[in-house]
Amino acid sequence: MSSTLHLRSELGKDLERRSALTPSTTKALIDAGYTVNVERSPQRIFDDSDYADVGATLVPENTWRNAPKDHIIIGLKELPIETFPLEHVHVQFAHCYKQQAGWEKVLARHARGGGVLLDLEFLTDDNGRRVAAFGYHAGFAGAALAIQDWAWQLEHKSEPFPSVESYDNETALITDVEKALTRGKEKTGKAPRVLVIGAKGRCGGGAVDLCKRAGVPKENILEWDLAETAKGGPFAEIIESDIFVNCIYLTSKIPNFVDMPSLQSSNRKLSVVCDVSADTTNPNNPIPIYDVATTFTKPTVPVMVKGEPPLSVISIDHLPSLLPREASEAFSRLLLPHLKQLRDWRKDPVWARAEKLFREKVATLPKSEL
Repeated sequence: MSSTLHLRSELGKDLERRSALTPSTTKALIDAGYTVNVERSPQRIFDDSDYADVGATLVPENTWRNAPKDHIIIGLKELPIETFPLEHVHVQFAHCYKQQAGWEKVLARHARGGGVLLDLEFLTDDNGRRVAAFGYHAGFAGAALAIQDWAWQLEHKSEPFPSVESYDNETALITDVEKALTRGKEKTGKAPRVLVIGAKGRCGGGAVDLCKRAGVPKENILEWDLAETAKGGPFAEIIESDIFVNCIYLTSKIPNFVDMPSLQSSNRKLSVVCDVSADTTNPNNPIPIYDVATTFTKPTVPVMVKGEPPLSVISIDHLPSLLPREASEAFSRLLLPHLKQLRDWRKDPVWARAEKLFREKVATLPKSEL
């Protein structure tokens, strides 16, 4: 097995500033005997020189495709849409295991090239729990944007929420949310009621923490999890809240949390839905009121509802990028013990399970794609 890791840039993902490897985890891997090649990147939150300073070799962008076949390619988000077969072992989030749009073409590239996809979303320990995830910062960022959108709508009912950019740190983000909360309360005379589903998980915990740190009163934060959703939706409590933040990890079809008929309620106060899970194209999405993935450039999509207030959905699939430094550091630290096992990854249970899942998913591909 190879001891050379190749960190690719997130070419094609202009607003993605996170990195699977940080300078600190890169140093730890080099100290463990690995060679780490790092593609230069003008958008990554960490400077190229930060990696060079800890002993990494800087290489040009997009050179992973010509790297020796035994080099392990590490990235974060899915690769740009192309057709050539993939020959390497790729460690990344590929978003192709839950029948997302175009999943078969993405997965087939690995199969046709004889490569292997070790999907970061599906790295689990012996108890089935994910070993590393961006969930906390996804929930944190999603709740932050949801509160800002709530306040924005109160002041600009006919204008969509404007574009957003990443923050240097959590403190700067919380300051902006506090300001939005103050403006919103001046308009309504009260703080918003925020309902978070999945509140006991990493993602929901991040959403709840943001609300508390920004100043939403504890009694205005409804922390829901499996017990509260067991009866099955749609839920009137969502419709009657100002903000709904969905933080579940979807694995199968469940009753809808909210749908278009339920939005017709005369009791509706709901004005913002933040679908942190962002299963936009998943046929099992329990929030079937939108079908557009939003972005930092266009953070919201309107929902056609009758009456007031207007309703918008945030469905950004890279929310942790709002806090790229903290999110990268937290994720990479969790992943590091397993990255250190990559030289013999087939002997490591976490990576071995990831390969087994890859083989199972490949077996479901239409023959026309192979």
